[in-house]
Amino acid sequence: MEYSSEIKEMCKVAKGTDHGPSPIPQEGRWTQAKQIGDINGLTHGVGWCAPQQGACKLTLNVKDGIIEEALVETIGCTGMTHSAAMASEILIGKTILEALNTDLVCDAINVAMRELFLQIVYGRSQSAFSEGGLPIGAGLEDLGKGLRSVCGTMYGTKVKGPRYLEMAEGYVQKIALDANDEIIGYKFTNLGRMMDAIKKGVDANKALEDASGTYGRFNDAVKVIDPRHE
Repeated sequence: MEYSSEIKEMCKVAKGTDHGPSPIPQEGRWTQAKQIGDINGLTHGVGWCAPQQGACKLTLNVKDGIIEEALVETIGCTGMTHSAAMASEILIGKTILEALNTDLVCDAINVAMRELFLQIVYGRSQSAFSEGGLPIGAGLEDLGKGLRSVCGTMYGTKVKGPRYLEMAEGYVQKIALDANDEIIGYKFTNLGRMMDAIKKGVDANKALEDASGTYGRFNDAVKVIDPRHE
């Protein structure tokens, strides 16, 4: 350690209070985190790229400072899907400090990692008060049955009004209109369920029918339109 001449000439004064770092809540206990291995928790974060063309939702499950599970979801940019594929390989097995200082291929994923790091090390993780935390695999619960990201895609123009394209339930096939041409419901297809059925040998048309449903007052519609072509 190198000291300046000014420091060398100073007399020593004893250090007083030293109570260590403030404890943070994580996995049902209070921890004084002094090193990366003290960090645990499952949490989510969202990041965006510099031009804000796309965004990433990142879910990490950290045990003893190591990323044991990662879920990378992207929207808005085609290139981000390939970046996410690489990030899913890069992230697992790294400490959260390594991951914070690793090129995760895409700005949005890097920003999401930064946001998650802050949440985790400050004790703001989703599992902060869950005793023992959440098991590896808990991240998949975000996707639900069919293991597809929950997306909402809506489009509208002043001249032609709104179009529902994708809802939490799935791909929107039709939207229902009343006598005033206002939307009162929609018909959807859960693509995850449909593909699971097809892979099990169910006829594609049957699988489509079984995975479809309606929301709202669809059956009361005066007019039903395809939001992508009408």
